[in-house]
Amino acid sequence: MRYPKECVLKECVEAVIRPLEPGDRPLLQAFYNQIPESDRWFMNHDVMDTTIMDEWFEAVDRGSVCVILAMCGEAVVGQGSLYLQGFGATSHVGRFRIVVLPEFRQMRLGTWLLLDLIQLAMDQGLEMLQADLVAGVEDGAIEAVQKFDFFKFAELKDYVKDIHGNRQDLVVMVKRLHKEWSDF
Repeated sequence: MRYPKECVLKECVEAVIRPLEPGDRPLLQAFYNQIPESDRWFMNHDVMDTTIMDEWFEAVDRGSVCVILAMCGEAVVGQGSLYLQGFGATSHVGRFRIVVLPEFRQMRLGTWLLLDLIQLAMDQGLEMLQADLVAGVEDGAIEAVQKFDFFKFAELKDYVKDIHGNRQDLVVMVKRLHKEWSDF
């Protein structure tokens, strides 16, 4: 079993990565309450809506979403989600989202979560992993995934709007996966 996984971040801060558990809802809600609204705006769903949270936990139960949490003590400080299509023309492609508390950014926590999501995608037999990131807003994430062989698959000019209505480019980053790490 890979979890729980202890990791040491910059400045010797310790965190534990583990899968989401059914009783984690209050911890997850407290986590998202600390994420700036301007960051939450770019998520696909309103994580502050309890109905959306219900649907998300149901998706985890069905196996269409794999979720890992990064914990410091009893608090969630980071979260990674792998979304599985399960059927159809893009069933070989997984999508992911990583969210980290502002005070834990630039500490390599996102890297730890990304490595685990890549492994989860490989375990699921996926052939490709995709992240949709907003240029000018998530540039650090774009640079980070490029270090793990993600490449810019597409850039959609003026595709998304920020919280103030300003248009931003959406960058689609893709990584081709292998069956095992030794295949790289």
